[in-house]
Order: sequence, then structure tokens, then C-alpha cells
Amino acid sequence: MLFMVLMCRIMFNKGDVMSGIFTADEKHIVAAAEVIKNGGLVAFPTETVYGLGADAYNAHAVAAIFEAKGRPTFNPLISHIAHPEELQNYAVADSRALFLAEKFWPGPLTFVLPRKDTNPALDLVCAGLKTMTIRCPNHPVALALIEKSGVPIAAPSANRSQTLSPTTAAAVYDSLGERVDMILDGGACMVGVESTILDLTTPQAVLLRAGGITKEELELALNETVLISDGNPDKPTSPGQLLKHYAPSKKLRINATEPLDDELFIGFGAGYPSAQMNLSKSGDLREAAAHLFQYLREADKQTEFPRIAMAPIPLQGLGLAINDRIRRAAR
Repeated sequence: MLFMVLMCRIMFNKGDVMSGIFTADEKHIVAAAEVIKNGGLVAFPTETVYGLGADAYNAHAVAAIFEAKGRPTFNPLISHIAHPEELQNYAVADSRALFLAEKFWPGPLTFVLPRKDTNPALDLVCAGLKTMTIRCPNHPVALALIEKSGVPIAAPSANRSQTLSPTTAAAVYDSLGERVDMILDGGACMVGVESTILDLTTPQAVLLRAGGITKEELELALNETVLISDGNPDKPTSPGQLLKHYAPSKKLRINATEPLDDELFIGFGAGYPSAQMNLSKSGDLREAAAHLFQYLREADKQTEFPRIAMAPIPLQGLGLAINDRIRRAAR
């Protein structure tokens, strides 16, 4: 992967080699799509802010987004699609969603909808939820990159967690530097604030995040009042922040050094050779993050053991996010 990216940089002008920033012309978009297909990270412009993108179906690549950003928890990421009509391939879209997509897409409006594609590869990007957060951006570079990549691109803003969202390629590099394989420079973003996030999983639409499409515009289009999230668990203030996250039906015990007789044991690292599953035998936190939801689902379906135990995960790097997720699942 690294060799491929370095070769891409050598092929283009020397100024790009130093910064990792590439003019978003056709040859660079094609090269960036190859990076996405091979599990790398690409920062790209949208009409709102620059996004840090990866293949939504590649859990290792999605885990790398959290790692690069220093994102503290596994909140759902927005999956970006190239065509409005693709919405129904991934989510259960009711008449409201289809109407709003026709009116505002491509554009700065993101939907939270029931998840249709149950492929376990999407578990990390969806944070293990039964919902999907999805939009179609209004930027030619973003749309071309998604189209050429052939997959939905998962992308939060391309900056370190708790810093300002970037609206230029230079701001991306200032924040993330070499954590990104390629940065496509498409100029300054037109909107400059994040997309509006609208939860359509409830009978009445709920605004989770204000953004490029206003509450008034949504209410006028829907001819109904749009609720504003008040912070309770049924109306999260941001994608997945307060939602009930995926938890197995079996009782989960965490920070276990050895299993009880009735527990399926999920290890981490080389110290658990007898574990039925191991998030990462080498102790790689990115690998563990990529496996987390898949292994919990598999353990939940396994019939021999009525309960699950999981070994301790270090409280550093992505380990903070993993511990956040398993604490929620163990409640």
C-alpha cells in the first residue's frame, strides 16, 4: 500500500511529494480511487468541508480513520454515495427520505435511516447500529472519486478530533499531515460548515446537527415541524453519540483475564492462546477495532456458550474507542 502511494507521488510533480497534496484533476482522482480500493485514506473536498475518506466496506480502513483523527469513540461515520438513486441500495428510505433526496441531493443533507445492507463489513462504519448515516455530496471531485472507487466512501471531516474542520487542502495537511495517503486539492469548500443531519427513523423528523440545509428549509419541504435533538438517548445530538449501540443478547463480561466455564472467551494479544476468538493476536489495536463488531456478532450466534468474556484492551490510541464500545455493550 505504502509503495503504491509513493509511486503515485513520484509520478506527479515534485511539489506534491513534499506535502501529499495533489491537484484534483482526472489522473489524480483515478490514483486516489486506487488508494481507496487498496484500503488507504484519501482526503477530498466536498461542498461542506474536506472529508477523510476510506472504503466503507473495509473495516481496517475505517479503523484507520479513527486512528488518524484520534477520534475518541466509534461514532457512526457518514457514508457518501455518488448518485441519489443509490440510496435505496444501502438504507430503507421512506417517502420523506426519497422526497428530500430528490429536492436537496446532491447537497449538504445527511440522513440517518434504517440500514438495509446487513453486510457485516459495514458494522464499523455504522458503529454496530441498525441505522446508516448517508449523503450524496454536491462536489464534482467527491462524486468522481466515489464513482471511480466503486464503493460508498466513509468520511468524517479531515482533521484531528476536537480541532476545526478544514475547508482547504492545506488545512487538512496542517491537521493530519502524513496520516493521510493522498490529499486531493479541489480548492476552498463552498459551504464551509458540515452537512445537516436529519434522523428519519422516527415518525417525526429530528434535526441532529444543523448545517448547510436549514431547519426552515426542511420544514417547508416536509410541511411539518422538524424536532431538534434535546440530548436524550432517543434523539442523539450527533450520529451515534447517545444512541443505544450494538450489544449482544448474551451477557458480556469485560476485562476478563480468563473465562468462566460457561463463557466464550475473546482474547487480545498473544497471551490468550486458548481463546475461541482473538481480536488481534499481535496486539494491533487497529486490527482489533476492525474485528470488534464482527466478533461480537459471531459470539452472540454461537450456541455452545451462553455468555461472553473479553480480555482487557489497553486504554491508549484506538483502545479508548474499543473500551468505550465494549463498556456500552456490557451494560
